[in-house]
Amino acid sequence: MKKHMNIPIFVPHNGCPHDCIFCNQIKITGNNASFNERQVRNEIETYLSTAKGVAHIEIAFFGGSFTGIPIEEQRSYLELATEYIHKYNLDGIRLSTRPDMITKEILDFLSYYPVIGIELGVQSMSEEVLKASKRGHTADDVVKACKLIRSYPIDLGLQMMLGLPRDTVASSLYTADQIIGLEPDMVRIYPTLVIQDTELASLYQQGLYTPWDLETTIDLCLEILPRFEAAGIKVLRIGLQTTQDIQLGKDVIAGPFHPALRQLIDEKRLVNYILDFISDSKAPICIEANSKLYQALIGHKKRHLTIWSNHDPAISIRQNSNLPKHILKIGNTYHNSHSLTTLYETR
Repeated sequence: MKKHMNIPIFVPHNGCPHDCIFCNQIKITGNNASFNERQVRNEIETYLSTAKGVAHIEIAFFGGSFTGIPIEEQRSYLELATEYIHKYNLDGIRLSTRPDMITKEILDFLSYYPVIGIELGVQSMSEEVLKASKRGHTADDVVKACKLIRSYPIDLGLQMMLGLPRDTVASSLYTADQIIGLEPDMVRIYPTLVIQDTELASLYQQGLYTPWDLETTIDLCLEILPRFEAAGIKVLRIGLQTTQDIQLGKDVIAGPFHPALRQLIDEKRLVNYILDFISDSKAPICIEANSKLYQALIGHKKRHLTIWSNHDPAISIRQNSNLPKHILKIGNTYHNSHSLTTLYETR
C-alpha cells in the first residue's frame, strides 16, 4: 500500500522567461498544453481512482514555473485543485517555480489556497554554472526566495542538478552545502541529461559540452546523500523519471541516465560500507543476506561480482533465508543495511 501520492499536473514551460540551456519541458513532461479544465479534471480523477488506501495525497503542479504564468491561469489551476482537496479531503497543493519568481505578493496570493509546498529549481549555487546554463537568476535570488517562503507555513523543496556546463564535483558539493544552509524540508537531485532539441544538445553535438558519466555521478551522489541525511533533509528523488521517451536512444541523447539510478547508488553505498568494515581483515570472509539483500550485494545486472571475486582476502556471498529483511551478516557481526550500522557480534 502506498503511503504518499502526488497527482502531477504539468504546466510545461508556461511562465518561464528563459530557455535554460538544458531544458525542453515538452520532451520531459510529454505535455505542451495550456490550462484545460477538462484535461486537468481527467488527470486528477484518473489518479484518485487508483488511490485507495493512500494515506497522503497532494495535487502537484510541476514542469514549468507556476508562479510565472498569468495570474488568472494560476487562479484557475488553484481553484480547481482546491475543489478536489475539499471534496476528497486531500492534503494540499505543491508547486514548482523559479527562485526569481517568488515575491511577498505571490506568496500572499498562494496563501488563499491550500498550498503546502513550494519547490524551487535552484540547479546550482555557483554563479559561473548559473550563467553558463543561462538560468537567468543568481544564487542571491535563491537565498532571498528561500527566506521569503520560510516566513510562510509552506514546506520548502529545492532541486539541484549535477554536471551542468562549467560544473565540477567541487562546485556541486558547494551547491549541496549551500542548500543545506538554506534548511529545506526536501531536495531532488537531477543529473544533467542531454535532451533532444535543446541548446545543450547542440553544444554536445559540436563537442563543446561533455556530459558526466554514470560512475562519476554515482560517486558524487554518495558524497552528497550523507550530507543531506545528516542535516535531516529528505531526498525525494535522484534522476528524471523514465517515460516512453525519456530514455537513452530516444529523447535522451547522452548523459548519466539510468532507470534505476537510486538503486545503483544505494547498492554501491552498501558495498562501500562492507569494504570499509572489512578493510583490516586478513582472513577470508563470508557475507550472508536474505534473497533481496543478496541481489543488492551482487548488484544491478551483477555489476559488483568483480569486486567480490577480485578481493583479497577472499569474500564469499551467500543467501540466508533465516536473516531478517534488512539484516546483513559479515563474518560474526550483524549489521542494519538501512542505517549502515553494526548491531552486534556473536562468538
